[in-house]
Amino acid sequence: MRLRRVTVRGPSMSPALSDGDVVLVRFGAPVRPGDVVLVTWASRPGQLSVKRAVHPDADGWHVRGDNPFGSTDSATLGPASVHAVARHRLWPRPGRVPGPRH
Repeated sequence: MRLRRVTVRGPSMSPALSDGDVVLVRFGAPVRPGDVVLVTWASRPGQLSVKRAVHPDADGWHVRGDNPFGSTDSATLGPASVHAVARHRLWPRPGRVPGPRH
């Protein structure tokens, strides 16, 4: 499985992840609801986004941002293609990627 550093951009994953945080993503990792994932949408080819996996369906994964007031996600764009799973934040506060808040 391939690893890659990804920089989070924008407020959509706040408070778990902030603009400028660097996470380590693993391509080919199994996806579970609640995971932070690297996704694309067919309507936005080439644009990678960091979101939280909600549930799969026949067309991909429904994902959302943790910030309900600042996220463009499956509520607007529909199911996404998941490419990788983020498990660790490298910077600025190294450690596991925080889980969803309920």
